[in-house]
Amino acid sequence: MTADTKTASFGYREVPEGEKEHLVRGVFSSVARHYDVMNDLMSGGVHRLWKDSMVEWLNPQPDWQVLDVAGGTGDIATRIRTHARAKGGEAEVIVCDINADMLSEGWLRAGNGGDAGLTWVCGDAEKLPIPDASMDAYTIAFGIRNVTHIDRALAEARRVLKPGGRFLCLEFSKVQVPGFDAVYDRFSFSVLPKLGEMVAQDAESYRYLAESIRRFPAQNVFAKMIEKAGLSRVKVRNMTGGIAAMHSAWRI
Repeated sequence: MTADTKTASFGYREVPEGEKEHLVRGVFSSVARHYDVMNDLMSGGVHRLWKDSMVEWLNPQPDWQVLDVAGGTGDIATRIRTHARAKGGEAEVIVCDINADMLSEGWLRAGNGGDAGLTWVCGDAEKLPIPDASMDAYTIAFGIRNVTHIDRALAEARRVLKPGGRFLCLEFSKVQVPGFDAVYDRFSFSVLPKLGEMVAQDAESYRYLAESIRRFPAQNVFAKMIEKAGLSRVKVRNMTGGIAAMHSAWRI
């Protein structure tokens, strides 16, 4: 690697920028079949409460067009559909993910694509195959830390939102409770890879996922990145002591 080669973080490793997408794709292809089971085991099921809270804060309305990025298994998209239906109408959701294996899992879980209100699209968060100003909301859960250029993904979020459209991101973040960060680190780096080996026969992918969480910007830093991308009225809600955080913003 030459001195002027651009690099990107892949967990704790620095890799050539052009290789990161391929490496991340490999991680999620490896874990796709066990992804939701592992999420339950890793969080004790708490990730479901986080996702419920995300959709409640989003408050999707009937007739909304929503883009759910990195949403391969469809768990956010189906929650959005259910929430809007409870209000007496239908929200249409495009599930966009760069990984075809994750999309296949989501498609199967949605009754082999039987929900006509869900559209499944293979696409890159940094180059979304979505028209300008066409979405009422953009959601992304546990996906933005895996992109190569977070700033480009945020710029794309703003581009596809209608004026008045909502941005909402749920992501692992920096623990805010003194002392709890050390306990969380021990769990992440000793227990998670062992769970990955036992359930998914893949310890290394879960080691990467733990490392990628530590490399992701803290809540206040990420909030400033969102503002820099041209989104407004940024608000942050910590979940479970800051293990995860939600960032909300609007395209004005």
